Amino acid sequence: MGTRVLTMIEPLWQGLPPVDPVSVSGSVSCTLPPRYESVSGARKFTRDTLQGWDLDELFDGVALVVSELVTNALRHAVLAAPELTDGTPPARLHLMRWSSRLVCAVRDPSDASPVAGEADSADESGRGLYLVDSFSDSWGWHPMAGASPGKIVWALFRLP
Repeated sequence: MGTRVLTMIEPLWQGLPPVDPVSVSGSVSCTLPPRYESVSGARKFTRDTLQGWDLDELFDGVALVVSELVTNALRHAVLAAPELTDGTPPARLHLMRWSSRLVCAVRDPSDASPVAGEADSADESGRGLYLVDSFSDSWGWHPMAGASPGKIVWALFRLP
């Protein structure tokens, strides 16, 4: 895994049990074009990756979480800010695997914090993060490290 990716996801280590970020056993990422079709592309990318890592049995829960994280990034950050022209990919999905955990992380260009809603709320906004919380072992977000704008929203799954 490259130094740039390690620097970008450095905040993921805050609040998690100690893990050596260079001991990652698998790491992949993909750019998320600024259109809602990217959600199905992210699910396919996740399915292919989990199959390659022999983690097919985790697909349903991980795919739901990836779908919610990608949808939120597109809805609240990317499509809400079409003026992004600095050449930085508007959003990116990262999947990282260690022997005991899997992390799904979505980078987006917004500095706004994600807001979780209630599952029984009539307002659909924020309910996706309730699902993320329900299906993952933990989740959180951090501003991008350094001068890069935006944030990373991540979800952690403990591996069997």
